[in-house]
Amino acid sequence: MTGFLLQLGAPLQSWGEHSAFTDRDTVAHPTRSGLIGMIASALGIPRAEAIADGDAGPEAAASLFARLTRLRFTVRTDRPGVRLGDFHTVGGGYPQHRTVPTAKGGRRSGDKATIVSRRHYLSDAVFTIAVTAPGQDTLLAECAQALAAPHWPLHLGRRSCPPGALLLLRADVPDPVSELDRVPLARPKPRTAAEAGSGQPDLTVTVRFTADMPFPSDTGTAPSGRAAVTMLNDEPVRLTARDRVHHARPVYSTSRRLPAALCGGYGTDYLDALDAYLHPPRPEGNAS
Repeated sequence: MTGFLLQLGAPLQSWGEHSAFTDRDTVAHPTRSGLIGMIASALGIPRAEAIADGDAGPEAAASLFARLTRLRFTVRTDRPGVRLGDFHTVGGGYPQHRTVPTAKGGRRSGDKATIVSRRHYLSDAVFTIAVTAPGQDTLLAECAQALAAPHWPLHLGRRSCPPGALLLLRADVPDPVSELDRVPLARPKPRTAAEAGSGQPDLTVTVRFTADMPFPSDTGTAPSGRAAVTMLNDEPVRLTARDRVHHARPVYSTSRRLPAALCGGYGTDYLDALDAYLHPPRPEGNAS
């Protein structure tokens, strides 16, 4: 199954599930809705056309956004990051004609103008993601091309969270899910078996995987029966400006041990490891 690889790494990311009004949460990994929304932005799909609900009519069911719901994501957590809470105030210190609008069309009074909100982020997190879509090679090629040259600026769950320089890691990968076992991990190598959480002489590290489909038992990823299954309200139905609707869907998570040699470190060390992975040396005699 062909597809492509993404890597989402930045100082801040935020992947909300039930964000509303003054409390903006984040889950521990990129959401399906957030990833589809990011790809839709790369393709230049306006919010008015971000409808995947077949009840909205045959035009919506056949739209490019509806086709994006056929994408499947397998997320490898390289670094989970640190949860960060940010304290915001909105609307304070202005005269009444410039305070926050009310639902009735007026303005908040001066003594009630300030709105306090709390917004949550993942700081210094890195995720490597395999994107697939059975029987949708043309769609995958369109998405990869758009992510390489996006129509609109992209963000990692919130506009204040732009992605890092490495977003589209590899396009047209024959088996991107299995390739997650070979892409260097964006974390330092453990120095001891205890640090790795392993008593084995050959060091391994624990890596978390999350997917929107059961893990197949024949790829070494983990039998579907051993994966933890939770429900997440992040299947996009409509993402229009004033009518955002999501459905709940199952999320499959498991932890696996990968060789510690896959750890590429931080900063320039990781970039060197990634460059060696993307541009392996040619065998002798094949210099041409």
